[in-house]
Amino acid sequence: MNRGEWARGARRDVWLAWVVQMLLVLAVVGGVVWVVHHALEVLRSRGVRSGFDFLTQSAGFEISEGWLDFDSGQPFWRAFLAGLINTVRAAVPAAIVAVVLGTLLGIGRLAPHVLVRGLCSVYVQTLRNIPLLVQMLMLYFALTQLLPDSTEAMELLPGVWLSKGGLSMPWPVREAGAFWPTDIDWPERGSFNVSGGAALSPEYLAVTGALALYTAAFVAEIVRAGIGSVAQGQKLAAGALGFTPVQQLRIVVLPQALRVIVPSLTNQLLSLTKNSSLAVAVGYPELVSVANTSLNSTGRAFECIAVVMAVYLLLSLLISAGMNRYNARVALRGWQ
Repeated sequence: MNRGEWARGARRDVWLAWVVQMLLVLAVVGGVVWVVHHALEVLRSRGVRSGFDFLTQSAGFEISEGWLDFDSGQPFWRAFLAGLINTVRAAVPAAIVAVVLGTLLGIGRLAPHVLVRGLCSVYVQTLRNIPLLVQMLMLYFALTQLLPDSTEAMELLPGVWLSKGGLSMPWPVREAGAFWPTDIDWPERGSFNVSGGAALSPEYLAVTGALALYTAAFVAEIVRAGIGSVAQGQKLAAGALGFTPVQQLRIVVLPQALRVIVPSLTNQLLSLTKNSSLAVAVGYPELVSVANTSLNSTGRAFECIAVVMAVYLLLSLLISAGMNRYNARVALRGWQ
């Protein structure tokens, strides 16, 4: 076989693989569509209202907070969209904090200092062995019961106030017609509450904080295992070249450890996103909370649950695709 025939055979194999994958995807999609259609037909035959037409009807309920403006006169699909945005609004900051904090804890677990290593070990062993729902409820009750009232809010930093009403902080604002922010709105403590700036509710703080702290304990173990997988000779060679311990970690160890860390970290980010559904326990209006309210309003249990499943599946696929793309980079070239 000459080189040209080999190249044509390789291209044919690639196209065949793509065709098989597309047929498999179509088969799966077709199966899902058939199952949904069959379930709706069974519900209709039993006199149960079914179908997704309710998504265009007026919701009739309010959503307490979120980036998307929503009122009771808007349709259900917009309520689900607001719940999705609230889910992302909590999951993304929690993921960032969990990765940063977990990395520091994982490094601390390997520190030569006994006190640092012990404190990091206590954190990891404690938080990963307490159910997330319990931690979320404890954090919520701590925020709403132990903090002072809004009239006596604590000023953590200039313009940053913390109380039972939540966390208020400065926020950039723009005038009408302006594209960029033109001023900063500073919150001020008044006679009844803190007004101005941006406010984060205690429900949001409890959800984001619990997700971040809980996931960080698992990320710490992943980072510790990744660093431990790097051969000791690599560290000794870096030390022989005059690298400081921090330089050894940043330039030599972590780039190689990422090849072990990233696949397991992907699982933790997926779990964090799905665990955000527990926010319904503290009254944060994320996707599952909105679905429960919609279910009670319409009686469309199958449809509401199907929407939630589809949205979480889409979020998980997007996270997996992004992390797999990053994993393909670090698996070959390390941390660039």
